[in-house]
Amino acid sequence: MRAQARIDLGAIERNAARLAEVAGPAALCAVVKGDGYGHGMVPAARAARAGGATWLAVATAGEARGLREAGIEGPVLVMGALAPAELEVALAARADVVAWREAFVAGLPPGTRVHVKLDTGMGRLGTRDPDEANRVAARVADGHRLVGAMTHFATADDDPAFLAEQLARFTPWAEALKAAHPDLLVHAANSAATLREPAACFDLVRCGIAVYGMDPFHEDPAAHGLEPALSLVSYVAEAKTAAPGQSAGYGRRFIAAEPTCVGTLPIGYADGVRRGLTNNADVLVGGRRVPLIGTVSMDNVTVDLGAAGGAAVGEEAVLIGRQGDERILAEEVARRLDTINYEVTCGISARVPRVYER
Repeated sequence: MRAQARIDLGAIERNAARLAEVAGPAALCAVVKGDGYGHGMVPAARAARAGGATWLAVATAGEARGLREAGIEGPVLVMGALAPAELEVALAARADVVAWREAFVAGLPPGTRVHVKLDTGMGRLGTRDPDEANRVAARVADGHRLVGAMTHFATADDDPAFLAEQLARFTPWAEALKAAHPDLLVHAANSAATLREPAACFDLVRCGIAVYGMDPFHEDPAAHGLEPALSLVSYVAEAKTAAPGQSAGYGRRFIAAEPTCVGTLPIGYADGVRRGLTNNADVLVGGRRVPLIGTVSMDNVTVDLGAAGGAAVGEEAVLIGRQGDERILAEEVARRLDTINYEVTCGISARVPRVYER
């Protein structure tokens, strides 16, 4: 097969168990939006639940519907904004929704399960006004089911001082609301906050990136007891000698300075290998790192196998993952692209089959 994303469901299960242990006694909500961060929403959700996640969270109503159509039960929270047609889909999927305006609550059918959101510093969804949040909560409690009080941290991965500021804004409001509604679930922590700040865990944590074994701090997941679940692989489809002056790829952005062997892998930017990796990545072939050379094209990339060659046509090539004693993390790819690991795995296109294993 020209390209595969291999997903270790056992790793997702173990990561969920690890996060549940760290967060305890808070419950674990596994965030499976964005097709499970590129890993496959439904298989990832099942694996996370097997590891101890009691809640699932998504961004859209369609994602909630997809979980229910796959037969997945248990609480599902739609965290994103919902237009009227999307709200109908979310409610038909028996999902919880998020509110921060009274007008939104007024349009909900009786008994809707609602979480009220206070914006403590993310600056996106939610009200910045605790009094307005209280009015929304009161309206929800009158005819609906007030399930949760929530916020979202903007800098838990890189600015603990602002995380502390957000906690200081959220905690008094949430505690007062919980005093009035003892069954309320208070939740705020993402993966980074779960691993960094126990005070942020409250009753429930919403972990996304760490469930998939990637580091929310963008370094090394092993430092937090996490196992990367995804490997992106292709194979050497062609290997040919290149004499000095001969080139590889569009624009001749690689020109051999000395005799070498150029390998072609049938994977490219239509598969999610970003063009920014042109002359800017390593690939594992035969258990060793070889440089990606030349322009990343839609369907192919080229690598420098060296003067001795050292790879046979048909040999596996690893763009993300482990081979022998070497490994390439999504975090490494992200650094080369000046982005984050989230974007690396979410960007693997649907053209790449997901193969599930344990």
